[in-house]
Order: sequence, then C-alpha cells, then structure tokens
Amino acid sequence: MNSAHSTFVPPLISVLPFVSLLLAIAILPLIKGHWWESNKNKAKVSLIASLPIFLYFLWVHPSQLGHTFEEYIAFILLLGSLYTISSGIVLVGEIAPTPLATTSLLGLGMVLANFIGTTGASMLLIRPLLKIMSTRKTVHPTVIFFIFLVSNIGGCLTPLGDPPLFLGYLNGVPFTWTFKLWRPWLLLGGWLLALHFVLDSFIYKKEASPDPLRTKEPIFTVNDPAPGFPHSQTPTPFSSLRLEGKINFLFLFGVIFGVAFLSSPYREALLIIMGCLSVLVTSEELRAKNGFNYGPIYEVAVLFIGIFITMQPALLILRAQGQSLGVTEPWHFFWISGALSSFLDNAPTYLTFFNLAKGLGIPGQISGPPEENILAAISLGAVFMGANTYIGNGPNFMVKSVAEAAGIKMPTFFGYMLWSLGFLIPSFWVIQYLFFGT
Repeated sequence: MNSAHSTFVPPLISVLPFVSLLLAIAILPLIKGHWWESNKNKAKVSLIASLPIFLYFLWVHPSQLGHTFEEYIAFILLLGSLYTISSGIVLVGEIAPTPLATTSLLGLGMVLANFIGTTGASMLLIRPLLKIMSTRKTVHPTVIFFIFLVSNIGGCLTPLGDPPLFLGYLNGVPFTWTFKLWRPWLLLGGWLLALHFVLDSFIYKKEASPDPLRTKEPIFTVNDPAPGFPHSQTPTPFSSLRLEGKINFLFLFGVIFGVAFLSSPYREALLIIMGCLSVLVTSEELRAKNGFNYGPIYEVAVLFIGIFITMQPALLILRAQGQSLGVTEPWHFFWISGALSSFLDNAPTYLTFFNLAKGLGIPGQISGPPEENILAAISLGAVFMGANTYIGNGPNFMVKSVAEAAGIKMPTFFGYMLWSLGFLIPSFWVIQYLFFGT
C-alpha cells in the first residue's frame, strides 16, 4: 500500500451499504420468503449492495479492493473444498436419535474443531447430525447449538481452531499458548452441552409416539435415504457405525496442512487440488447418500462476496479510530472485540484489537498475567462471539445453508439472534466475571 493510502479512512456514510446488506439478509426472508429462496436473487441483492463500495474503492483505494478479493478467494476456496471433501465421507450404521447421541456428537465436534478447525469440524459433522435427526420433528435447536459449539466456541484451544487465533500465531503468539484457554473453553462448552441435553430431552419426550405398540425406541439407519423403520433390537446410541469414503480424510488433512503451513497462492492451489481429487475418487453414490449439491456453497459465495466488500469501510474506520474507543481493561477487549466479531469478519477484528493492545503496550511479548489477560480477552471475544449471528464466522452460514438444503426450517437472522441473546450473552457475562473481572 502506498503512503498516500496508508492512513486512508473512508467517510462514515460508506458503512451504509454494509448495514443495508445485513438488513436485507435479516428482513427479506420475512417479507419475500419465496423470492429470497432463489440464490440468483440473493446474488442480485449482494451485487446491488456492494457495487457502490466496489466502485468507490476502485477509484480511491484499489489496493484495498485487491486485498479484499484475495481474502475472499481464500475464504470461499476453504469453505468450498471442505464442503466438497466432507460430502464424500458417509456415516453408515444404526443410531438412535436420542439426546445423548446428539449431545455426544456436539461434544465430539467441540474437540475436533481444535485440530481440523471450526470450518472442518462443521462440514464433517453437520451431515451425520442431520441424518441422525432425520426422523425428529424439531431439529433446528440442535443445529443452533451445533453452530454455537462446533462452528465457534469449540475451536479456541489451538491456532488451527479458528482463523483469529491463527493470525495471533503468525504475529508472535506461541503455538501452545492457546492451551491456556482450556478453563473458559471447558466451562462454557460444558454448560452449553448440558443446556442442550436438557432442552433436547424435553423435545424428545414431547415428540415420543403415543402408540402403545411401539415399545422400542425408533432407530434409524444413518445412510438410509428414507429412514424410519424400527428394528427388532435397540442398540446403544453409537453401535454398529462405520465410515465410508475414508480416503477423503487424506484430502481433509491436506487442506488443514495447506491452511497451517502454506502461504498464498500455494495454499489456494492445494485447496483446489484436494477438492478436485475428492470429486474424482469419490463415487456419486456416496455423495448422493449425503444429499450433496452445490446449492449451499453457492448461497454462501454470493452473499459473502457482498459482505466482504461492504464491510471494508467499517474495518478501516475501526483500525484508524480504535484508540479513541477507550478500550483498556481486559473485559473491555472481551466485549468490544466480541461485539464487532458478531457482525464483521472475526479474523481482521481480532487483529485490529491485537494491534491496538500492542499500541497500548499490552500484549507485546507475552510475559506476565496482565498481558495474558488482555490477549485471552481478545481471543475469547473474537472466537466465542462469532456465534452471535449467522455471519459472525464463515461456517455459521454454511451450516445454516446445509440444514435448509436438508429441509430443516432454520430461524431467520433475527430469530437466530434471539437464541444467542438468550443462551450465549448470559453465559458470556459469567465468563467475563470469572476470568476478566468487572
């Protein structure tokens, strides 16, 4: 970036297209539901909202626009490759769609998110979860908790877990430092898993068939395209399960290797190769069992290109004026980095407050408890509060799209936020009180 633009700050009015796009995503499904179902119409809305910012940056700050497209391409190739690869991994066997089974799968996802990333864990496990619950009437609460736990909160223990932490690692945070976040990870994750188990138990009992002839729990075949046939025996929740398409795990770890150790453009080239190899070696039959199609990734692609472009003025203003926010205490960093990560990309938001803290002489070399408290607050705020909205983290919207493609009626943008306000925000207050004071 040349010196003329090194301190470029767009006018405040340039944030309006971003706000307009968020409102469109939130409101149009309510007032134009059938129209909004078309991905072509989503693309039109995204284009209309982003075109003014695209033209403005093309004229006054083209280098920022180029950087934005580089980030978007990396983002969509990561999601696309993981979506394609994970669709070739099929869980086969019989499983009872009980609260124990669904909650156990969420717990597994929480752990896996630290090693294959929140995006990888989300794409790998969302289809098995939907298959397991395919005969349940009320599925969306479990999908919402899946977004909370697997797509966000689970991935805070390693730099591989979530992009903000990886940026911290690239900026000098030791790789193993994030292991120190295990207490808030375990406390919040355990609490939400317990809440889910209680909620799902209530729903499961309410859905139980009143037919006295059905004395056995309904058991469903995970890979059965039309599940729902009772069997003579009731297995334990995870008995007789096996995986097909295991070659795709090789491609999955190839993606993880590329994200962790390669830079652009070699990283993106590897993502494309891994995705193409998965398509070539995986049978169409396996993908059909997962109900695979490219609709969900297309929906994410057309909406997030608009989000990436229109959010740039907000990010530049934040970077330029961040010091005027009066953010000095750990709990300040926790809430403001988290609040902005709920609507902006949590990776650049993390980096903004990381650099702001360095400017105040706070993280620098991580050598003492005060410095670590600040860094922990930024890390947990960016990772945890990405769960507050559908757009807070990349896999959130992807999980929503996959669920809707499977016929699950998910809450609207504001409807989802009611869930996060009810379950997450009170939990975050507890995290603040226990770990960052008042």
